[in-house]
Amino acid sequence: MNGAALLVDLAARGLLQDTTDREALRQRLDEGPITLYCGFDPTADSLHVGHLTPLLLLRRFQDAGHRAIALAGGATGMVGDPSGRSEERNLLDQDTLDANVAAVAGQLQSLLRFEGDPDLVGPPALLVDNREWTAGMGVLEFLRDVGKHVTVGTMLAKESVRNRLESEQGISFTEFSYMLLQANDFFELHRRHDCELQVGGSDQWGNITAGIDLIRRRSGAPAHGLTLPLLTRSDGAKFGKTADGTVWLDPTRTLPYEFHQYFRNVDDRDVEQYLLRLTLIEVDEVAELMAAHAASPEERRAQQRLADEVCTLVHGADETARARLAAEGLFGAAAPTPEVLDALRGIVPETGVAAGDLEGDESLVDVLVASGLCDSRGDARRTIGGGGVSVNGVRQGEAVVQLPADAVVGGRYVLLQKGRRSRHLLVVDPG
Repeated sequence: MNGAALLVDLAARGLLQDTTDREALRQRLDEGPITLYCGFDPTADSLHVGHLTPLLLLRRFQDAGHRAIALAGGATGMVGDPSGRSEERNLLDQDTLDANVAAVAGQLQSLLRFEGDPDLVGPPALLVDNREWTAGMGVLEFLRDVGKHVTVGTMLAKESVRNRLESEQGISFTEFSYMLLQANDFFELHRRHDCELQVGGSDQWGNITAGIDLIRRRSGAPAHGLTLPLLTRSDGAKFGKTADGTVWLDPTRTLPYEFHQYFRNVDDRDVEQYLLRLTLIEVDEVAELMAAHAASPEERRAQQRLADEVCTLVHGADETARARLAAEGLFGAAAPTPEVLDALRGIVPETGVAAGDLEGDESLVDVLVASGLCDSRGDARRTIGGGGVSVNGVRQGEAVVQLPADAVVGGRYVLLQKGRRSRHLLVVDPG
């Protein structure tokens, strides 16, 4: 893909906010592969869905034949970026920072193509940690080689700094210096790897241009910057947030099922922009999908495709299939299969039982108590009598106190449900 075609594609996806000189960038991309980078500070032990847009921007450039560098900010993560924040971050201790860098590095590696990847076409991606060139630099060396090239007036004019100066919180010298650290990252990557382009969210524009200026002053070479708009939600809520908190890429922090459901439940007003920005589906195919969605929005096929694509990118096809099976078990009308109930493990609470525990005259009452769905046998009988108990999706009669003869699915599972939301999986010990 030539430079013009790549930039047209990015624009069609809504992925272009600011560029230093778009025509100069287009010409440089037309000349041949370019090296670009994006930084990700390890402020937590996982990236979240808000990081997917810039990370996939690296992937789009890589798929177009360019060399992508993902930077895990072990050094800048110790300081904290003031951009887009109203208050200072808590500083991390070294052990926490090391663990975060390792976790974030693994996630960066899963979404880009590195040396040895069987699907690699073109230059392999590179993963770096800015502690490599920052940790051993003394303060006098930093002030001499970096600080002298940037005026205080220029730093004060940057929006990220100006906003914090005008806030009640203010800004510490530590965070004020963050811009210099990131500018030096761009310079070092330019010097070491011939990196010519930095990309990031729109809140990074001031930091990116500071790096471009530093490269120009220290080496006289041209460099480029490109930012993309931050993703929003049409209902005003923050993208990537749920009632339970942040949607993380780490499957232990946000289950793949929960991750899949987040995208499956997005608003009709948001689904097109998410398909364009968070998937690798071609722009024309997104348009066709949205036309089909508009014809029958109740089928939510656009949301289903979005959830499948993003979940597969982050967690793989197997976890996406498992998430779909789990949704079928929780919301589907058909009788659950063993595969469906197996997919619910780890998603709904479960209790191990012996086969004999399911054979008593009041076995339904017994398992409702054993599972914790009901507090007592009396509570279980009252709930059954009120029509509030289902077994494998089938509501039980008001006088039924025994499990159905065919309750155990596949010789292993029974799905209990109390009311509309409380579910519990019984896992039968075959021994």
